[in-house]
Amino acid sequence: MCPIWPLHLVILYLLALCPLWVLCQQLPKMSLDALFEPNATIVHMDTTGYVDVTIRGQGLKGGDKIQPYSIDENVATAVANSSYTLTAAEAGSGTWKGRIRIYGNFLGRTNVSLKVKREEEVYSVDQNLDVTVTRPERVIDTVFTTSVALFVSLIFINFGCAMHWPTVKDVMKRPIGPAIGMVGQFLWMPLMSFGLGYLIFPDEPMFHMGMFFTGVSPGGGASNIWTFILGGNLNLSLAMTTISTLASLGFMPLWLFSLGQVVFRNARIGVPYTRILSFVVGLVVPLGIGLAMQRFTPRLAAFMVRILKGFSTTLLLFIIIFAIVTNIYIFKLFSWQIIVAGMGIPWLGYMFGYALARLCKRPHADALAISVETGIQNTGISIFLLRYALQPPFSDIATVVPVSAAIMTPVPMMCIYIYQKIMLCIKNRRNLHEKIVEDAVTPVSEAPQPDVIATINVDRK
Repeated sequence: MCPIWPLHLVILYLLALCPLWVLCQQLPKMSLDALFEPNATIVHMDTTGYVDVTIRGQGLKGGDKIQPYSIDENVATAVANSSYTLTAAEAGSGTWKGRIRIYGNFLGRTNVSLKVKREEEVYSVDQNLDVTVTRPERVIDTVFTTSVALFVSLIFINFGCAMHWPTVKDVMKRPIGPAIGMVGQFLWMPLMSFGLGYLIFPDEPMFHMGMFFTGVSPGGGASNIWTFILGGNLNLSLAMTTISTLASLGFMPLWLFSLGQVVFRNARIGVPYTRILSFVVGLVVPLGIGLAMQRFTPRLAAFMVRILKGFSTTLLLFIIIFAIVTNIYIFKLFSWQIIVAGMGIPWLGYMFGYALARLCKRPHADALAISVETGIQNTGISIFLLRYALQPPFSDIATVVPVSAAIMTPVPMMCIYIYQKIMLCIKNRRNLHEKIVEDAVTPVSEAPQPDVIATINVDRK
């Protein structure tokens, strides 16, 4: 037994490490710090920004090369904008000054670091530059928002011309349909979007928040257009949209400050009451204008009703195509989870609203209006809320969920519309075929003869 057992094991390890320690002492020492001015920068997507940098430290040599690099090249790239080879004077003073050029590739946040390259050796520089890439405000975005607001106002004037006010009064006297819609809109949709968000985005709080904000938004104005096109109860749909928008003033804060705090416990979420009130005014005023036209200018109102369906279809196509063109960049963020989330919010709303309405013994036209009103969300309000609650670029990243929902929302409606047109065409052809067959099998003798008809007419005279 060794008299110094088990200390001899420690001694053996120390003896083995001594050569390594001697080798480490022979390696060149370099301690470098970087000072960025500013220490954080925001760059718009597809644009270039510049940051001054100063490197100070020991161990620099003439001929050393300074190389900037980005941790995430998908978000931003960085290159030295000036000479990055150290001179003997710069190495002797231990200071190098230069400028970094940063190009924003896509939305997100990354760090830019520096390294010093000496032949085959590379040394890291302490301190990083925080780079945030955001989306610039563009003229096309303003044009899109303004044109959509104008066209939606015109379409609601048409709705006012087509509205049958006695029917609306009957709906309000017995608000069974609006009550069913309220259950779907402000109970099912928030809970469904909250739970589905946990399943689809367990580790993506921004996308989860985008999904939840979409679920708590009120019904969208496109629900009235689709209800009219598909043959639903337009008067019920208009009444439900108005009630839903007004009720959202109370229900949205309730959900945002309850389940919303579970999504982000420390988030300070401000509810844009002015935005919601302006949306209500944007619905009520055009409807009032249409009702006034219905009473004081009935011919013009009748013309507006005749062009309503064609104008509504054109408006929907315009919104879908223009929205895709103006937000084409956001498709880079699309994944199967985003697509599933975009389908799940409206499609599950359609199914729940129609099933609940049929269980409550509502006719098909009412059930269709309730279904469409439940599934179609006002994604404009959810996008505004996300941009208000989150800082860029996270606000832009989170809006990919309501954008996906807006794209996926009309898909079932378009399928139903195409199905209705196909069935109507088949029905018309069948009726025409039956008429031709009926005329073919009718005996000629049974048909009134011209001479007989003339005789009958003479006798009558």
